[in-house]
Amino acid sequence: MDEVVIAGAGVTGLSVALALARRGVRVRVCDPAPLGDNASGVAAGMLAPAFEAALDPVSAGHFEILRAARDLWPDFAPVEIAREGAVFVSDAHNVEAVAGKLDAIGAAHRPASEELTPLGGISSGVFTPEDWRLEPLEALKVLRREAEAAGARFSDEAVGETSGTLVLATGAAGGSAPELAILEPIKGHILRLDGGPTSGPVIRGEGAYICPSSKGAIVGGTMEIGAADRVVDEGRVKSLHDAAAGVVPALATVRGTPHAAVRAGTPDGLPLVGPSARKGVFLAVGARRNGWLLAPLVAQVCAAYLAGEDPGPFAAQLDARRFSRGA
Repeated sequence: MDEVVIAGAGVTGLSVALALARRGVRVRVCDPAPLGDNASGVAAGMLAPAFEAALDPVSAGHFEILRAARDLWPDFAPVEIAREGAVFVSDAHNVEAVAGKLDAIGAAHRPASEELTPLGGISSGVFTPEDWRLEPLEALKVLRREAEAAGARFSDEAVGETSGTLVLATGAAGGSAPELAILEPIKGHILRLDGGPTSGPVIRGEGAYICPSSKGAIVGGTMEIGAADRVVDEGRVKSLHDAAAGVVPALATVRGTPHAAVRAGTPDGLPLVGPSARKGVFLAVGARRNGWLLAPLVAQVCAAYLAGEDPGPFAAQLDARRFSRGA
């Protein structure tokens, strides 16, 4: 196989590079941005098939594929994964409704009990062990290191002319392939706190989540459909902080640093993975807010396509041309 050039060094591009390099493919990853200066770096690193499928209408019905992707992580890269689960807290009516959704998709769950104790005054919640998390900035470093050790080369220049295969893993940054027209930009804010929980389950409340981190909890995350700029909106950041403090009152006085990034999403919430109608181009884009969760599966499917192998049982759901076939 000729050299494969990957445009984009976020979690998806790095994961595809790692999967290909392990197969002995010559890989070059091109990205002029510093590592982590993208949507993958402006993230909480949640691997959350259960609550994503239960709480996000766009991801409803995707629990099977999301959980399958999560299960690939332990063997994919030596990234430290916290398997402390997640808890959704709200009034009894909302908690009961979410528990019913978890039941419907077959996700393990139970009433939250000890998870509510440190939250002070919250009496109703549902816990799932299905949702994991990782530290995104550290994980990006590990993925790049592993890809380089496997033989991948890196360039801080944008993709130029190439005679080989091009994999577009550019997120919302775009590229030249007709299928990309279906993607919609989604701006998101997070707040990296100077304190807050360093361990325990992710806490999901009304209007915000609180993701424990050894470097300070991460509060997120907004979903601003159609917005494509990275300008921090202080009003949205304040709303996030206020919502987080409504769940964990101690966070009201904890300061933090806001960040904004732009993701790309498809109408069905799953990425475009596989060959484009444009000859020599493959796509690995559009994972919406589940880029970290889906990355090993996207890499697996993309590597199988490029090797001429069976891309597996989820290939049809991820088909890069599924929105244009029959049009």
